[in-house]
Amino acid sequence: MCSNSLKSLVLAALLIVSGGAQARELRICADPNNLPFSNEAEEGFENKIVNLIAEDLGAEVRYTWWAQRRGFLRNTLKAEVCDLVPGLPANLEGVRTTAPYYRSSYVFVTRAGGPDVSSFNDPVLRHIKIGVHLIGDDGSNPPPAHALARRGIVENVRGYMIYGDYSEPNPPARILDALAAGEIDVAVVWGPLGGYFAAHEPTPLTMTPVKPAFDGPQLPMVFDISMAVRKEDEALRQEIDTVLSRRRTDIDAILSAYGVPRLDVGLKQAGRAP
Repeated sequence: MCSNSLKSLVLAALLIVSGGAQARELRICADPNNLPFSNEAEEGFENKIVNLIAEDLGAEVRYTWWAQRRGFLRNTLKAEVCDLVPGLPANLEGVRTTAPYYRSSYVFVTRAGGPDVSSFNDPVLRHIKIGVHLIGDDGSNPPPAHALARRGIVENVRGYMIYGDYSEPNPPARILDALAAGEIDVAVVWGPLGGYFAAHEPTPLTMTPVKPAFDGPQLPMVFDISMAVRKEDEALRQEIDTVLSRRRTDIDAILSAYGVPRLDVGLKQAGRAP
């Protein structure tokens, strides 16, 4: 056998042993310090769902970690350092989103035996200490902060920066630590955050979804959550949609394990958000 033929056989054998062609990469951008959603140790429920998708596609996950603050999408997905971002509102402008894989809402969280609150119109909110997340002073704060301000409920509101001290684990959870410690009487937070950390606080906490789903015509309290790709990546979006539908039972089990409050009645599990 000539030396060239021998080299070809050796190369073919090496390819077989190593698994042949290089494995497909699923490039993800996510926050490295944001439980229950994601962290660098891949302990969040978005990490688990991403791993499920990668397994289904026969791909390897490669993360680009970036704090999910202003400019996140501009510096990650749109800069083409990754191809998929989990955990964004369905039909978000500037990107192409998948079918939603869960629907949740903002929630009122209180200590067990504390005030019973389910609406921003409840009179008790004018007489107790309320904690809300804040982003900044430019009008881009989360919906609960706007709902309270519309009613003139401001003097008894305590703001907790959603970005917080990034040197500490899971900065958004500080608001629930304050509730458990008695610094505030009620916290109004995004449901998955409330559901996860309420179960991990030493003080028993109770959680009630904010009602109604809209505070006025343009202030939603309920959101369908999807994954996002770049606008031109329709093929990838369709591929992810297929996996989200095929692995629906597994995804539901992950969300349940993390205490995500669900409001999925009427949510289309395949196709676009209703």
